[in-house]
Amino acid sequence: MQKATFGGGCFWCTEAIFQTLKGVEKVTSGYMGGELKHPTYMEISHGDTGHAEVVEIEFDEEVITYDDLLLIFFNTHNPTTLNKQGNDVGTQYRSIIFYHNATQQQQVEKIITDLSQQNVFENPIVTEILPAADFYEAEDYHQDYFNQNQNKPYCTFVIQPILNKFASDFKEKIKPELLG
Repeated sequence: MQKATFGGGCFWCTEAIFQTLKGVEKVTSGYMGGELKHPTYMEISHGDTGHAEVVEIEFDEEVITYDDLLLIFFNTHNPTTLNKQGNDVGTQYRSIIFYHNATQQQQVEKIITDLSQQNVFENPIVTEILPAADFYEAEDYHQDYFNQNQNKPYCTFVIQPILNKFASDFKEKIKPELLG
């Protein structure tokens, strides 16, 4: 298994997307990038600890590649807004990729260069690229959030529309049992 760590706004949304993918074995919501050891959601929610809400993805590279994960990451959030995704505002919601080795770093830099040269986004990409740091797993109630809370308003009005668009754009990457 390989690891990828992405922050693209609220980890509930990011987790829900990556859980649907063939080759993704585990997605864990958590915190990375700050100085505080063992932060809690309440501590990072103020945006002053330096941590970002992230997902740590364990994946089988023989089924899905890191490049595929990067493409999905950039297609499922807005990498051009600084410290903001939709109504979620603060440094904890920034667009960030934590790479786990030099190869991942090169792949991230290449895709950002390619997307920028192709003018895929109207504004410049502001996604941070940093080496992976200590990962702190979020509290239990944050794990598998969408699947356990589909009827809550945030899931219904924010996550479900993102998942619907994602399913239509990346149908071939979704686990067959999740396709209706």
